[in-house]
Amino acid sequence: MSLATSPPSTSVHPIAVRAEAATKVYGRGRTEVTALDGIHLEIAAGRFTAVMGPSGSGKSTLMHCLAGLDTLTSGQILIADRDLSDMSERDLTLWRRDHVGFVFQSFNLVPTLTAEENITLPSRLAKRRLPPERLEDLVRTVGLQDRLRHRPSELSGGQQQRVAVARALVGRPSVVFADEPTGNLDSRSGSEVLGLLRHASDDLGQTIVMVTHDPGAASHADRVVFLADGSVVDTMDDPTAVRVLERMKAFGE
Repeated sequence: MSLATSPPSTSVHPIAVRAEAATKVYGRGRTEVTALDGIHLEIAAGRFTAVMGPSGSGKSTLMHCLAGLDTLTSGQILIADRDLSDMSERDLTLWRRDHVGFVFQSFNLVPTLTAEENITLPSRLAKRRLPPERLEDLVRTVGLQDRLRHRPSELSGGQQQRVAVARALVGRPSVVFADEPTGNLDSRSGSEVLGLLRHASDDLGQTIVMVTHDPGAASHADRVVFLADGSVVDTMDDPTAVRVLERMKAFGE
């Protein structure tokens, strides 16, 4: 079962991220591996999209290319209708800073900075003034009012990931990419983080793209995109954990 394209989007939402014939090939000759095989995909703005697939399906490669962390061999990635392939490395770095947020499995916080300093780091690097009420709202949303002066080593894993979510949201980016954001968390902390991402989509209008292997995590999304062998093979709207698990079993996961 393999399709090179995803079904046309029926969403009334505008498109935030678009992949057109996205192809990524590693190596040459006998060692050549096609990680992405001509993917066409549209991510709706203001929606929560999960990307799933068996190990080696290309889901992490797809996210890295969508986010501009890696380049395609051929094809295009567009975010907010801006083609990432025509940017210099410097321009892409600056553009990514302003338009893309990241939440990683390993948190990726700066250990010498406090929680508040980690949250405000993107604004400080961009030399943008962060309105105090914006920071207050975010801190209240993630429930870290009494942890702002703590460094990462003084926070639990769930608290660190909530700091990372706030950092990703602080600049109101065009899209937030989350790479296995609950992978290092217990079930309760994971549910809290997924709830924050759900809130960001529902109440803040934030576009979220999350790579996950967990059907329970995927059930928090509006839509699930399934990959296998570098291709989009299926999509599911309004997913439940049971339906996602059944679909994954069909792909041999």
